[in-house]
Amino acid sequence: MAGCSLEKLLRGNRIVAWGMALVMLAALAACDRDADQASQRDRGASGERGRDGNVTISGDDDIADALTWRVPEVSLPPDALDAARKRAKLALEEGRLHDDAESAIPLYLALLRQAPDDAEAKSGLAAAMRALLASGDEALADAGDDIAALRRAHVVAAVARTVRPSDKAVHAYLSRVDLADRLWELNRNAEHELRAGRYGERSGGALAGFREALRLQPGQPRALQGIAAVESGLIRRAEIAAAGGRFAIAERWLETAAAVRSGEDTIDHARARIEQVRRVRIATLRDRGVVALQQPNGITIARKQLAAILEIARPGDAMATELRERIDLATHYGLFRPGQAFTDALETGARGPQMRVVPHGGFRMGAKDREPDSADYERPQHYIRFERGFAMSIHEVSVGEFRRFMKATRRKTRAFRRGYSMAYDERNGNFIRRSGVDWEDDHTGKPAADDLPVLHVSSSDAQAYAEWLSQQSGRHYRLPSEAEFEYALRAGGDKRYPWGDGAPPSRVANLTGSGDHSPGGRSWKNAFPNYSDGYWGPAPVGRFAANAYGLHDLAGNVSEWVADCWHDGYRRAPQDGAAWVNPGCRMRVVRGGSWASSPAQSRSAWRAPADSDTTNARIGFRVVRDL
Repeated sequence: MAGCSLEKLLRGNRIVAWGMALVMLAALAACDRDADQASQRDRGASGERGRDGNVTISGDDDIADALTWRVPEVSLPPDALDAARKRAKLALEEGRLHDDAESAIPLYLALLRQAPDDAEAKSGLAAAMRALLASGDEALADAGDDIAALRRAHVVAAVARTVRPSDKAVHAYLSRVDLADRLWELNRNAEHELRAGRYGERSGGALAGFREALRLQPGQPRALQGIAAVESGLIRRAEIAAAGGRFAIAERWLETAAAVRSGEDTIDHARARIEQVRRVRIATLRDRGVVALQQPNGITIARKQLAAILEIARPGDAMATELRERIDLATHYGLFRPGQAFTDALETGARGPQMRVVPHGGFRMGAKDREPDSADYERPQHYIRFERGFAMSIHEVSVGEFRRFMKATRRKTRAFRRGYSMAYDERNGNFIRRSGVDWEDDHTGKPAADDLPVLHVSSSDAQAYAEWLSQQSGRHYRLPSEAEFEYALRAGGDKRYPWGDGAPPSRVANLTGSGDHSPGGRSWKNAFPNYSDGYWGPAPVGRFAANAYGLHDLAGNVSEWVADCWHDGYRRAPQDGAAWVNPGCRMRVVRGGSWASSPAQSRSAWRAPADSDTTNARIGFRVVRDL
């Protein structure tokens, strides 16, 4: 290797990339003219033995070892120069530049060794070198993602470096090869990281490699594709997280992916896809919750579904709000909604009374201190809260509704068994005992129309009707508690009367008014001044306006039985609004004003005791149903 060194071979050459180290080591080997040693060095990665003048390359995607090009031996007798010039020119025209002894460059080099001043050979060699570098640039144009093209560029580099190691054009070309090598290695290594799932979203990894490639060559297609692949990988992670219900993690992956590149709409599309997954998952959870609410003890299951929704839903999500409302409704109203009206089917084929769902809530029950006309047994005023709503019949039970019960059960009412009830007597304006009066009669003892409220029924008669409704419908009907009655009567108010503190509005209820007159011309001595409702006696049910809860006739028409036993005040009364019942009690409670009640008896807090066997022309009843 005398006279041969790396410095001499690459004097002026700026190739510094680590990828060219093997190239330069191979270049040193070019100084060895021993053919046997050269053939051993030319054995490529493919296992093929290199022939003189050939370059052997590997078969994988590593950059090929750039072996030195040895000038094919050309034998030129002195008298064969003209023929050699012709052969070289033809080879140049045909693009055969360096492969063998009949190629342009070897022939021109042989000519110049014989005749160093041969102008035609000099010109031909220069043209051949230009063509060689042009072919190398063509290869480099495809070398970004084509290893074969990069290897062709290396072959050109080996030839150019051997022929003109100090030429500026060669040096420039070698720099381009060096850049192509660097880009190839960066992209190849980054793609390896990409396949391994090491995207480098924080540092390093595939992203660093691709970005370095783009720094060296902005717009480099392979690196751009790699960047897009990193973004796709991060989006895929987001989608996998979303598919598993981990939407917060999915959002973080999307935010990371959004920082990979800009100016594209892929993140928006991905976010829309993930949002659709979220919507489907939320809808599925919502539907499971709704189904659970229709099952016994399903509220707990529904609440778990709601909790799962709230973990993944955005604030204010409509489906989360809907399920929460349904759970609240189920908690407080079962399958109903506040204010809803309904009737239950009965086994007889008829329908039960019209019911209205009373909203759950709280109120202060009883009379305020120093309330005019109040009594101590209406106190102490105390707070009652209903955690669950209940349904109350929209109006008092009518004669027609009670008739279905009597026909089905053939019950003997208390008034029938006793043989009399208390009816209104027009002759003296009082209530008198009248024989033969029963539930089928009106306030005077005459046959009653079916739309009138049923009268002349005892507390036990009313309870029997509620029990029959329960048996017929499969639902729990009962008399209202005192608290339920007053809560429904007040309907959110807290005034002296159901309508407020002053005089009753026009036709608010069937009350005693100074403008009312009996058929015989009688008038009330203790009545609301300047009030007239047009009735002397009970009115057909539902003729007056409903209150804020959609219930009729609570404030007037007839007073009503409730389920409670009589107590002289509310001390130790149930705080949940349940009926206060003592086993075997005889005295029950009557609530609500009637067509014949004084103004004091029409107050919201008014209550009165009555023997459970009492029957008269002023007392009826209504029912409630548990939800």
